[in-house]
Amino acid sequence: MEQRPLPGIGHAAAGGTRNLFFALQPNEDVRTAIAAEARRLAHERAPRGRWIKPHRYHLTLQFLGTHARLPDALVGAALAAGDRVRVPAFEFALDRAGSFANRSIPWWLGCSHIAEGLAALHASIATELRAEGCRIRHGEDFAAHVTILRGADRALPPTPIAPIEWPVHEFVLIDSRLGAEARHEILRCWPLSA
Repeated sequence: MEQRPLPGIGHAAAGGTRNLFFALQPNEDVRTAIAAEARRLAHERAPRGRWIKPHRYHLTLQFLGTHARLPDALVGAALAAGDRVRVPAFEFALDRAGSFANRSIPWWLGCSHIAEGLAALHASIATELRAEGCRIRHGEDFAAHVTILRGADRALPPTPIAPIEWPVHEFVLIDSRLGAEARHEILRCWPLSA
């Protein structure tokens, strides 16, 4: 397992808050394909809103909350949970676009069905987090998606797209800094078994 430093753990983020979550990050080919599909939807549908920059694309596996400062105990529990996950590498496809019915109307690319490997990874992380005493926010209602637009002026009905094949060889724990210093920082990366 690759270990990376944990800068700023336990300290408030300058100019904003922080989200902590387990995620998949697309490789460059997948990232490019997601960006191309987002551009196509922008051209065809012309929604107003805030398009997500491609370097921030990710698929959230487990969300561990929004914090003014990252709690040391929570980060430690998340790292310990991630260390115990044992799931083989897999592939899945993003094959539809849509939106969620909430205030910010996020548009996303997602899966018409959850692939077995993706479901196994999601469930394994949840199991290990529970073993560490963490509360799970994404249980049985896991909706695998990559957000491409926030604050849309209208909903996007379920729309089939050309499948974007996504090979998964690792998962990460991300400290997403919001506000003036917005960026994703990987706290640890775990490879999946071959």
